[in-house]
Parts: sequence; structure tokens; C-alpha cells
Amino acid sequence: MGGKKEYNVAYITGITLVATLGGLLFGYDTAVISGAEKGLEAFFLQATDFQYNKVLHGITSSSALIGCVIGGALSGFFATRFGRRDSLRFASVLFFLSALGSSYPEFLFFQKGIPTLDLLVTFNLYRVLGGIGVGLASAVIPMYIAEIAPSQIRGTLVSCNQFAIIFGMLVVYFVNYMILGDHTNPVIDKDPVTGMMFVDPASDPWTIATGWRRMFLSEAFPAALFGIMLFLVPKTPRYLVMVDQEDKALAVLTKVNGVSKAKEILSEIKATSKEKTEKLFAYGVAVVIIGIMLSVFQQAIGINAVLYYAPRIFESAGAEGGGMMQTVIMGIVNIVFTVVAIFTVDKLGRKPLLIVVSIGMAVGAFSVAICDHLGLKGIVPVLSIIVYAAFFMMSWGPVCWVLISEIFPNTIRGKAIAIAVAFQWIFNYIVSSTFPPLYDFSPMVAYGLYGTICILAALFVWKWVPETKGKTLEDMSRLWRKKEEDTESNTEEN
Repeated sequence: MGGKKEYNVAYITGITLVATLGGLLFGYDTAVISGAEKGLEAFFLQATDFQYNKVLHGITSSSALIGCVIGGALSGFFATRFGRRDSLRFASVLFFLSALGSSYPEFLFFQKGIPTLDLLVTFNLYRVLGGIGVGLASAVIPMYIAEIAPSQIRGTLVSCNQFAIIFGMLVVYFVNYMILGDHTNPVIDKDPVTGMMFVDPASDPWTIATGWRRMFLSEAFPAALFGIMLFLVPKTPRYLVMVDQEDKALAVLTKVNGVSKAKEILSEIKATSKEKTEKLFAYGVAVVIIGIMLSVFQQAIGINAVLYYAPRIFESAGAEGGGMMQTVIMGIVNIVFTVVAIFTVDKLGRKPLLIVVSIGMAVGAFSVAICDHLGLKGIVPVLSIIVYAAFFMMSWGPVCWVLISEIFPNTIRGKAIAIAVAFQWIFNYIVSSTFPPLYDFSPMVAYGLYGTICILAALFVWKWVPETKGKTLEDMSRLWRKKEEDTESNTEEN
């Protein structure tokens, strides 16, 4: 070996950076609503042909997640039929079109600045379009990185995608903050007699007419960059083997791992590359259920309710300045803890991080609930929210994606990831769309519920999830095959 590196660090780093631009857009697209939602609410409250309310606002703020469910569900088909890389190219187009349409939903069909029910539907369709891109990217990016990365650093590299997601959120928090500038978010009040929401006449008209549009438009720039950069990266070796392009697969593996190691990996891939014909439950039901439950718990613990409505939550907790600055601070803290996860996931393992830090999340969530019950405002509830989010970024944020990308056998990975990610976005939508009325009813109930689910998540991981640290993707195929054979053997004995 002569002291040579076992893999080409520069090459694999370049590929990962390009792929994780999609993660940045994932975070950007899902969190842009946090700064825009108040101006958007005030805009549609001015409609005369229908009454905009909290339920409609919860649906509108979360409408991109409907697209995420669709994109996640279709990701297996796209990844298998068109390949991992070309699926990401399609996602970049959807990001770009959604950014333009969400900022100017009146294009071609409506008069600008006149809110109507039809315009609300059109706006939501543009957000759904972007959501399809997010759902597609959320499933395919970890798959793409995992299928190219050497097993020794796979967890770290897939975790980089979570870093990119959180960095995208931080970027958009800061962009929203800069766009808002000296302007202020509108003040929305409730009529004590009718219970109907209305915009305070003293509210800043610029925020209602223009601010939210510029926030959505800002996503078009990173979306275009992502699409261009995807022309510089290869298809994954495992996909190339699936479509009978072994020479190209070997060329990519050689660039990543060197000649001798590339041939060894190629032979392993060929031995397990039946993705087009293998049945979903070929390795038993357990592996698919575990993947689905990882996705469900990642969302059911309530993190995206915080990320999507951060300024509103911080303002309610007593933060100064409308909560926008505290949201930026939370974004920075989230980045730091995501970096901690990146440097520990391949050392400490997946299970210890998830179990221990789930307890930390529960402490943060229960603290917020207690503060609400006692009527405490200011630094304690604000810090509790930040602690809750920071612990997520150190555990369920990156580690769940790592596990989903590597836990499934090669032969069912595309289909199984598609199902797991679809469930992830379904529960993301459930949590995010129910949060506004639930929080309006009682913040204590909302955070008490999320804290309880954190405890259940820790118990699930401890009991059911296998450790995947240091195992090749082919090792996972053998592990689940053995478990299925053992199950069948036990069944026959009984």
C-alpha cells in the first residue's frame, strides 16, 4: 500500500459538495416559509371572496409537504428508472420553477396584488411543485452519496447532507432577515366577538405586498446553481451496474477507491444488484417497518413545527424584535451541533447518538411545556427551544438519514427508501399543519406531546434498530438475509 490513502478524498469531497447543494435547497425550501408566513397570512386575510383562517394558514404554510410526500413516493421509480444523478437534475428544475411561481403566483392568469381563493390555490400548487423536488432530493441525495462513498466515511459524508440542510435553513433565515430589513412583520389580531382574524391597519404594507415574494424568489439562485453543478458529477456505480454499464461503474469506483479496491467492490455490487426484480419484502417485513418507523419518529418528535414557525414561536416566548434574530441564532446553534454529529457518527455509532440525544430533546420539549404552564417568558423558554432543536441536529436530523441510506439491502434500496421517505413527509405534514391550531390551543400540550414522543423514539431505537457503523452496503444485505432465514427457521420449528 506504501502509505497511500484508501480512497480519493478530493474526488469524493467534490462529489459530496455538489450533491449536498440539493440538501441546502431542501433546507432552504422548507424553511423559507418561516420568514414569509406572516406576510403571506396578512396578504390573504385581505381577500374578499373567502375568509382566510388559521386552518387554511396551517395548510398553506405546510402545502410544500404535500409535494414532499409525492416526491418521496416517486423517488424509487425515478432513482431506478432514470438514475440517482438525473433524478436530482429533475429536482433542481422543480426547485427553480417553484421559486419563481411562489413569488409571483399571479403570472399569466391573475391581477397582481389581488388576493383571491383561486390565487391561494395557485400559490399552493407552486409550493407543492417545489415540495416534489424536496421529496425527490431528500430520498435520492443520501442514496447517491451512500452509493459512491467508501464505507469508512459513509456516515460522515451522508451526515454532510444534513449539515447542508441545516445550513440551507440558516441561509434562508438570514436572507429573510436581510430582506425584511427595517420593515416589520404585520400585526394580526382576532376579533373578540366573531373570532375572525384581521390585519392591524398600522401594519407595514411593504411586508404584506412585497416582502414574502422576495423571500420565495431568493431560492431561484441556489436552485439554478445546483442544476448546473450536477453536470459535473458521475452516476453512481451501483446504478451503472444495474443498467449493465460495468466499465463505467469500474471507472467511477477506481477514481474513488483505487484500482484493486474498485475491482473488489464491483464484484460485491454485481453479486447483489438485482434491484429491478427483487421483491420489497425479500428480506422480510422487519427491515422495511424499521425504516418506516425511523422516518415517522424523526418527524413525530415535532422538530419541523419549530423550524417552520420559529419567529412566531420565539415572539410568543417573549423574545425581542419579533423573533427573527433569535431564529438566526438558533440556526447558528443548529449548524454547530450538526457538525458535532458529522464528527461523531462514524466514531460513536448511530444507535448511541439517537438514544442519548432523544432524551436531551425530551428535556428541552418538557422545559418549554413547563414554562408555558407557569407563564414564564424570556430567556428560559427561548433557550429550551434552542436546546430542543440543537439536540435534534446532533441526532435525529443527520443520523436518521444515514440509517435510511444504509440500512436497506442493495436489492430493495430504491423502493424501500421511497416508502420510508414518503412516510417521513406524511408525518412532517401532519405535525406542521396541526401545529398552528394545537399551539393556539396550548403550547404546553404541544411540547408535552413532542417530549413524550422523544422518549418513545429512544425506546424504539434501543429495542429494534441495528447498528450499521462500519458495515458495507453489501454487509447489510447479508445481515437482513440471515435474519429472514433465522425467522423462517424458527417458524418451521414451531
